[in-house]
Amino acid sequence: MIVIDQVLISDEVVQEQFVCDLNKCKGGCCEDGDAGAPLQHEEMEHLINYYDIVEEYMTEEGKAEIKKQGKYVYDPYFGWVTPTINGAICAYAFRDENNIIKCAIEKAYLEGRVSWKKPISCHLFPIKISKSTVDEDLEYVNYEPREDLCKAACRLGKQLKVPAYVFLKEALIRKYGEDFYNTLDATAKYMAENNE
Repeated sequence: MIVIDQVLISDEVVQEQFVCDLNKCKGGCCEDGDAGAPLQHEEMEHLINYYDIVEEYMTEEGKAEIKKQGKYVYDPYFGWVTPTINGAICAYAFRDENNIIKCAIEKAYLEGRVSWKKPISCHLFPIKISKSTVDEDLEYVNYEPREDLCKAACRLGKQLKVPAYVFLKEALIRKYGEDFYNTLDATAKYMAENNE
C-alpha cells in the first residue's frame, strides 16, 4: 500500500502492467458494467452545460435515452452515473467505423468544442477510486481490470513493460495533480529497485 496525502494506493497500481488494446476489446468497458460511468458533482454540471454540443456526436438511441432518463441517473450502489441503453452501452457512446466504442464527450473535447474530456472514472479505468466510509477525506485507489475484457490490455502492458500508473499518467495528473503523480512515480521506482 502506498500512501500519498489522504490517498491510499494499492501496490497493484504500480506493479501490474496495462495498455488498452482497443483493436481487441473494442472499448467494451463503455458497455460492460453494472451501471453507467460514475460521476463527480461538477461532472453532472458539465453534462448539463455541454449537452447541446455533445448531443451532436451521439447516436439517436443515446439521445432518446437521455430524453427518457435524464442526463445522469442515480444508482443505489454507484451513486450518480451516466444513463445506459438497455442496461448496456453508455448513452454518450457511439461506435466508429471500426466498431470501436468511442465517447461523444471526448470527441467534442478532441475537436476543441468543450473543455471537459470525459468522466474521470472513465479516464482512470482500470483504476477505480472509492471513498472511505469512516473518513470522508480518505480515498482508495485500486487496480481492477475486467477479467475477460481486459486480458488483451494486460498482455499488451506486459509485452510493452508499461505499469498501469504510467499508462494512466494523464488521468492521474488530471485527478490528483502533477506533484501527486511525481511522488507516485518516485515511490514506484524505489519499490522496483528494492524488490530486485
